[in-house]
Amino acid sequence: MVEIRIHGRGGQGNVLAAYLLATAAFLEGQFSQAFPSFGAERRGAPITAFVRIDGSPILRRSQITSPRYLVLADDGILRIPETLAGLSPEGAILVNSPRSPEELRKRLEVEGMTVGPAVRIETIPATRLAMEVLGRPIPNAPLLSAFLSLTGTLSTESLGRAFAGRFSGDLLQKNMSLVASGASLVAQNLWKEPIHA
Repeated sequence: MVEIRIHGRGGQGNVLAAYLLATAAFLEGQFSQAFPSFGAERRGAPITAFVRIDGSPILRRSQITSPRYLVLADDGILRIPETLAGLSPEGAILVNSPRSPEELRKRLEVEGMTVGPAVRIETIPATRLAMEVLGRPIPNAPLLSAFLSLTGTLSTESLGRAFAGRFSGDLLQKNMSLVASGASLVAQNLWKEPIHA
């Protein structure tokens, strides 16, 4: 089972990101779950969303406490200690940030937050991309496509189909452009782990 925890702030499209990822999995014949956890329901408040994907029915209904992957829609979320809680020692973190993975790792060390040496970190400037295309700081499309390219968990084509189920017209085309941009910024299958039925 692939377990993903998405951290961000209200208004960034994090809950929608979880649902889109689960929908893409469903479109590929996988079993999936997506659900959020809110604190204060306001724009800018920290939000966590959870996604499970498996080739078999998923019986767990709890929040994800030991994710294999973290997707962070805001690098400022790294300052919240709970963000990294439970991450697998061989896990991976995709961060929406203009900084390099090395810079973020050093920043974590300076702030007394450690991740194991085997934990992989990748960054993409998803907010900048979203501002250029959408005119709004909603980084979910490039983040999700970068995540899928890194992991090979699902195809970006299925993600596009999930977007097409939610949007149409110009907004769909803009999101599809962001999907292509996000996927192009990372090495394909760098974190690949196949789903077993």
